[in-house]
Amino acid sequence: MAAAGGGDYLRQFVEETSWYNEIFLSHVVPGDWWRGLSHPLQSWLRNCLGGYLIYFACGFLWCFVIYYWKRHAFIPKDSIPTVEAMKKQIIVASKAMPLYCALPTISEHMVESGWTQCFFNISEVGWALYLTYVALYLIFVELGIYWMHRELHDIKPLYKYLHTYHHIYNKENTLSPFAGLAFHPLDGILQAIPHVFALFLIPTHLRTHIALLFIEAVWTTNIHDCIHGKVWPVMGAGYHTIHHTTYRHNYGHYTVWMDWMFGTLREPEDILKKD
Repeated sequence: MAAAGGGDYLRQFVEETSWYNEIFLSHVVPGDWWRGLSHPLQSWLRNCLGGYLIYFACGFLWCFVIYYWKRHAFIPKDSIPTVEAMKKQIIVASKAMPLYCALPTISEHMVESGWTQCFFNISEVGWALYLTYVALYLIFVELGIYWMHRELHDIKPLYKYLHTYHHIYNKENTLSPFAGLAFHPLDGILQAIPHVFALFLIPTHLRTHIALLFIEAVWTTNIHDCIHGKVWPVMGAGYHTIHHTTYRHNYGHYTVWMDWMFGTLREPEDILKKD
């Protein structure tokens, strides 16, 4: 584990993230000027450009599918957001992205410094224990994001000065895949920070941690498209759309379990019955 490893062990993490930087930045950034940056700045640049790439690729691809290619197959005509609404969401997310990406950069630095419980190879723990750790990690993250999200609503100053920026999108015709990262920067960081706290408590595979952090960007695109996938126990867009319209339900992230446990779950079918 990183916390118990010596210099040679920790060097593996630095070499790994340096390899990520080399592969990604050499293909994406013109010239070699980035090589003169310090290792943490290179990692931040890679995370930032990677974040933009995932956000725009997922957003534009999914918007093309649901609003144009399969137009009206999933979403009623009057529920399709305007281009102007999506532009505003893109601007908010684009301004916040450089600050969002400080979080994975800091988490990588903590791993490289030996401050966490991260391990380098799955073979160090075996597949059975690795899968157990992944399950514990996901449970911790699910619980952490649920309560962080709920407190961003319950603590009035946090809602007023941070989370309200995201909740201006409160109807189906204002929500889109681009709303997924349209947060105040500190709001986005707070909701993702359970991923980092988990590193201090649960032995975590570095590559798995990085992958799960960036899967967040893909997931948030999905849960803001207003399409109810009806795959239990997944906290899909049908549930999350309710959250944006009632403000008091469905704070969960990947699953409905935390809302079910703490009494804040509201099923999309309940809305349909009411209507």
